Amino acid sequence: MSASHFIFVYGTLKRGLCRAPFLAGQQFVGEVRTLPRYRMFDCGSYPGLRPALHDGLSIIGELWSVDAECLARLDLEEGVAGGLYARRMIELAAPLAGELTTTCEAYFYLPGVEGYPDCGESWS
Repeated sequence: MSASHFIFVYGTLKRGLCRAPFLAGQQFVGEVRTLPRYRMFDCGSYPGLRPALHDGLSIIGELWSVDAECLARLDLEEGVAGGLYARRMIELAAPLAGELTTTCEAYFYLPGVEGYPDCGESWS
């Protein structure tokens, strides 16, 4: 695997879910939580993560080490060019984060979330 990037996944890309095959051949690092600075919404068949200024939660997900080719495929799948998601830095909570990295990237949902149910700390 070439140069690696850390990516936090919290929805359909998690192991055992429908889009997990997009991470085939990449390195699963472990289950992690974010710092309590985010909210996650149920957008129907997938979740959408948003930053939260005042009422954030610690979101449960997975940390993956992926190569540049995989990251490019994920950007396409997540609709980055079309404005559905943006890949941005996210802050992880210890202990695993402190061993490797305290920040990595995640896909943040860009459209409005009004009327979407809040997922709490986990989507499955």
